[in-house]
Amino acid sequence: MKIGLYFGTFNPIHVGHLTIANHLAEYSDLDKIWFVVTPHSPFKKKSSLLNDRQRYEMVYRATKDYLKLEPSDIEFDLPQPNYTINTLTYLKEKYPDSKFALIMGEDNLKSFHKWKNYQLILDNHDIYVYPRISNGSTDAKFNTHSKIKKVDAPIMELSSTFIRKSIKEGKNVRPMLPEYVWEYLDEMNFYK
Repeated sequence: MKIGLYFGTFNPIHVGHLTIANHLAEYSDLDKIWFVVTPHSPFKKKSSLLNDRQRYEMVYRATKDYLKLEPSDIEFDLPQPNYTINTLTYLKEKYPDSKFALIMGEDNLKSFHKWKNYQLILDNHDIYVYPRISNGSTDAKFNTHSKIKKVDAPIMELSSTFIRKSIKEGKNVRPMLPEYVWEYLDEMNFYK
């Protein structure tokens, strides 16, 4: 089985995240997409980041009706601060019969060369890159690399930051969120 790992804080998960993940599940060779909920770093200021379990709950609710999309709390028990290479190593040991690939936006690919052990990641894992509108350019070696697969997914210019800010301002953001996520946010009074 080939599993795509879509990392994020998902604070909150929104229809843009689901659209990209579902596109990859339906139009690539990935069998499943795991939404890997990134834990709050104990070394960073909390700001408006909901706790790990609340964000996991939102991802669970958002993906429960999709057979190929799943929430993952795999990083919750790994030592912090954590690096992607550590998560990939852990997953390889825990699920030796599965292949893991990374999913990232084009904006992240531009700084990928700064990631810890990025070459090791590239040697052992495919990377699926979805388009984003962003400044700067990608390192030329990544444009033709056999492990990097550019995906013709829809460009989603929706951000969790925008949604949190809008909720705080009393705006209606319901169409930007999966229904179950909207209900949970509303019930819990998050981001207000």
